[in-house]
Amino acid sequence: MFVFHPGYAAPLPEGHRFPMSKYEATRDALAAAGVSFAEPQEAPRDLILGVHLPGYADAVIEARVDPAIERRIGFPVTPAVARRSRLSVGGSWAAALHALAHGFAANVAGGSHHAMPDGGAGFCVLNDLAIVAAGLIDGGHVRRLLVIDLDVHQGDGTAECLKARTGAFTFSIHAERNFPVRKAQSSRDVGLPDGTGDADYLAALSAELPGLFRAARPELVMVQAGVDPHRDDRLGRLDLSDEGLITRDTMVREACRAAGVPMMATLGGGYDADVQRLGRRHARSLLTLGGLDPPAMRPGYEGW
Repeated sequence: MFVFHPGYAAPLPEGHRFPMSKYEATRDALAAAGVSFAEPQEAPRDLILGVHLPGYADAVIEARVDPAIERRIGFPVTPAVARRSRLSVGGSWAAALHALAHGFAANVAGGSHHAMPDGGAGFCVLNDLAIVAAGLIDGGHVRRLLVIDLDVHQGDGTAECLKARTGAFTFSIHAERNFPVRKAQSSRDVGLPDGTGDADYLAALSAELPGLFRAARPELVMVQAGVDPHRDDRLGRLDLSDEGLITRDTMVREACRAAGVPMMATLGGGYDADVQRLGRRHARSLLTLGGLDPPAMRPGYEGW
């Protein structure tokens, strides 16, 4: 199952550097590959409060976030952005529940891994990964889960939000010198040097995966499938190719299959200046994680 809502793309000030239209571009690329979509509901306040402090959660819900926090987020939390943030959490929640029942699901948004309990940061308003992880554990859906964060940036907010949550194991493989400057402590972190290419990246990930599954003993894997490690990404520094990303996602998928553990995926970061190309890159990542080989695209798309 793939989860999408038109509200994922909220209006931003003209010329803003965050590529909000990438959600629609990813949907279009997935639809061209034959994918259909389920629509999520907005996450309820009680679910959000599993991670975020009441003062911040209510400020988001009511679209009255402090300007200082909005500056850390990188865009204003308008009513449309507030709704988008709750829909994104709802999409990750729906994907997680479907994955537990059927083996795989993906949210065509989410992966907002910089948001902390008391505020957002780095284009992240509500931390859907942490909210869903906490909700699943607290609600008795799972006892243990593993978050695999593949974004080029460390999942600092997810690490902070879940550091005291028994049963949640967080893993981040990222560019060490990239944002955030001050790193949090995940259950396991792998910081890589700028310019790390396919071979060294994939060797590092391959070396980590078996130990992660032994340590976490997960009943669900949650993947932050950011494509910003790509060499063409404006905010990435790891120099991965298209083939490198495909192999990355295949390795994670096969590790889950070998362990017999369901997986849910979220979109994560991606900042290519060519938004249509970026949408295809995101779509390919989600399809690969789901074991769905991308078929030939409709006319107007230039393959994968």
